[in-house]
Amino acid sequence: MADNSGVHLLPPLSPLGSYINTEKLQFYIMGVLELENPFSESQTLDFLRDVFIPINTRFSSLILTDEKGVQRWKKIDTIPENHLIIPTLSPSSEDQQLYDEQVHDYLAKINLKPFPEHLSPWDVHLITYPTTNAKTTLVFNLHHALGDGYSIMGALFSIFKSSANPRHPLRFPTASSRMNEVKTNYSKISGLVTKAKNTLTDFTKNVLGAYILKDGETVLRSTTPRVEYEPISITSVTTSMDYIKDIRSKVGGTVNDITTGWISYGLHLYMKKLGESGDGSSRCTALVVMNMRMYRGFKSIEEMLKANIWGNHFGLLSVSLPPFVSDDMESVDPLDYIVQAKEEMLRKANSFGAYFTSKLLHYLGKVTGPVGPANFIYSNVRNKSIMISNMCGPVEKAAVAGNPLKGFYFIIPGMPQSLTFTIVSYMGKLRLVTTSEKGFIDAKLMNSCLKEAFQKMYSAACGEIPVME
Repeated sequence: MADNSGVHLLPPLSPLGSYINTEKLQFYIMGVLELENPFSESQTLDFLRDVFIPINTRFSSLILTDEKGVQRWKKIDTIPENHLIIPTLSPSSEDQQLYDEQVHDYLAKINLKPFPEHLSPWDVHLITYPTTNAKTTLVFNLHHALGDGYSIMGALFSIFKSSANPRHPLRFPTASSRMNEVKTNYSKISGLVTKAKNTLTDFTKNVLGAYILKDGETVLRSTTPRVEYEPISITSVTTSMDYIKDIRSKVGGTVNDITTGWISYGLHLYMKKLGESGDGSSRCTALVVMNMRMYRGFKSIEEMLKANIWGNHFGLLSVSLPPFVSDDMESVDPLDYIVQAKEEMLRKANSFGAYFTSKLLHYLGKVTGPVGPANFIYSNVRNKSIMISNMCGPVEKAAVAGNPLKGFYFIIPGMPQSLTFTIVSYMGKLRLVTTSEKGFIDAKLMNSCLKEAFQKMYSAACGEIPVME
């Protein structure tokens, strides 16, 4: 869509934003809010008009391409009614379990429909049918060019209120940066040599990962062309953050280390139950989404804008999942997976591989335009087995326009992989959501294996079987 009108244009898309808005690469963010009470159409429209759209001018701008081929934001008059969709599901006798399945099926179809070019690239779906988790489900479907998960979810939470005390801002957990740990442990010359070696290794693997290094075809990774457009299944497992803290007290590490080890162990259980060989002949690599801001704690929208950190500031860490410790999974110590994940993540933190890869993309974009970096990112993601992304939510109950938020989660449609994991914490609980290629991944078995993996990990650490949701 070219522009020759001379109309005032907002700044161009960030380089990363333009890469993920090409014919080859289209990423989205879907935030699913589960409300305790019914939420009407008029309430939703008022919320969009008076609260959501004014957060940032990008929510009232469309993407166009100027005469030089540069993607830009153009300010338009945004009418909330044009962005609100209210689906009709099949009649049910208030069978909430049935509506759970219908809601998940509906979510799986949303990303298959592109946004109209004449509107800002987002829409909201108001699902008024009750499920086991909500009276109303409010779904924010946004193009990733608008901003990364930190920007989008940070924007939403900045306008939500505390359910107990609406006059007070929401409280979030303090996010500690592993960079401080790295600076302390690697302050000597030997540490600098190690950092240089890790950086060279990671950068080389990132480059080769787009062209040569490729995970094998396994029960986790299909070779379906353009797999990002295949139907998906959505399942989730919820556990207590207290359980996570109990495990940390035994093996150390961060929450990310524990969840990465948990996922790795769950995947191995899944593979073994489907007869996958554990001889290590097939590579199994995860891409872990990294917030490049290196922040401590959650920042307000005003602070993000002032510091110029709104937008897309994420990187992808390539993390090798450990091979099978033993063909006999019953003899395996589940905590070994956490230890290996901790060692791998600490090594990644002691590396500038992601930084130099982003610089490579920048220079590649200067030469080829967005198409070159888009192809690089697409191939790198496609050649890996899974993706993991996480986000910290409030530690107290939030409210949306006075309606208490029972739970929330997010997924990232558009990833060219058969299997992705997104993780959120909220009100003392951690929710692991699995998005999988329908018909290839056995979603129910995968969910069962993840539950089993966590229960065995917790039992190994604390001698008890935790209650899972």
